[in-house]
Amino acid sequence: MDVAERRDVVIIGAGAAGMMCAIEAGRRGRRVLVLDHAKAPGEKIRISGGGRCNFTNIHAGPKNFLSTNPHFAKSALARYTPRDFLDLVERHRIAWHEKTLGQLFCDNSARDIIAMLLAEMKAAGADLRLSTPVGDISHDGHSFRIATEHGLIEAASLVIATGGKSIPKMGATGFAYRIAEQFGVPVTDTRAGLVPLMLDPATLAAHDGLPGVAVDVIARHGKTEFSEAALFTHRGLSGPAILQISSYWREGEEISLHIRPDLDFAAVIAAARKQNGRQAVQTVLAEHIPKKLAQLLVTELAIDGTLAEQPGKRIEALVQKLRDWRFRPPGSEGYRTAEVTLGGVDTAALDSRSMAAKAVPGLYFVGEAVDVTGWLGGYNFQWAWASGHAAGQDV
Repeated sequence: MDVAERRDVVIIGAGAAGMMCAIEAGRRGRRVLVLDHAKAPGEKIRISGGGRCNFTNIHAGPKNFLSTNPHFAKSALARYTPRDFLDLVERHRIAWHEKTLGQLFCDNSARDIIAMLLAEMKAAGADLRLSTPVGDISHDGHSFRIATEHGLIEAASLVIATGGKSIPKMGATGFAYRIAEQFGVPVTDTRAGLVPLMLDPATLAAHDGLPGVAVDVIARHGKTEFSEAALFTHRGLSGPAILQISSYWREGEEISLHIRPDLDFAAVIAAARKQNGRQAVQTVLAEHIPKKLAQLLVTELAIDGTLAEQPGKRIEALVQKLRDWRFRPPGSEGYRTAEVTLGGVDTAALDSRSMAAKAVPGLYFVGEAVDVTGWLGGYNFQWAWASGHAAGQDV
């Protein structure tokens, strides 16, 4: 097949990392073409943050990311910071606000971020071609050849920005990993991250009536813990604290929930008992946690009668349960509802400053495709901006 088109850089994937890379490469005068099989760019941006895009986190740093090599992300994150992206947002006069824990959101719509990136790409001279699936890719030692239904495209540099396997209904596939393997670039084990956890049928049956109940917790796995809300669902456990801890958990391992860690329940119950010992234990609990959750706890521990009637050991058991309620989820909901993919293209095979494959000149991997995964709360977008920026300055 004859070459129909020649470019300096072809980027496959019009998501956050791909568009940022295109902007930076275009600003350097590179002839850039972005290809995507989807009908619209930035689909994960569009649905993120409840449609308002949690576009970064002001606290983003290497400590907020999981990777086989925890040092790999340092270079890119240091050279393109949350403040750098916020400056871009403010230049485009996009209204934004900060929520808890440093999370930044658009006031209006995530579409504002997509429009901003498209405007920056246009200004940088980068072209975008949607509804364009990519076929065979080859490399002759000097340039890449990318087959599309519109013909063969030749480029000196190829950037893979197609993300991971999370949310397949949005078009996610393992494309990046297949390309990596084709060119001999190793890929670490991948699994769903930031994902709701399932509970076994017996536990779900015992928790009948809890779905929809949310409560503040500290979720723990080993020495890792997150203090946010947990949500009981028809399948198991969700909510920010659960999504966070899921990235550290493995199938069959135990997690622990500390319910309302801001309260000393031993002191609360002792004070209530002194004030009115004729109250039911459930009544006292329901003043501080959802009523359905209070009812479940007293039922599970077979607590009946008034506060004054409870032996000390039974109250101690209740307080211990509130501090350390243990679950052993058999699995997660998987890529269908996962926000990210853990693992990916092995960072040992990439240059941390440029995101270039060390053994394949001109080949780059950015964003979620790489074995760098952030916490919930804007961190993964910051990695997309930073890794795309790093590659865009080198391609």
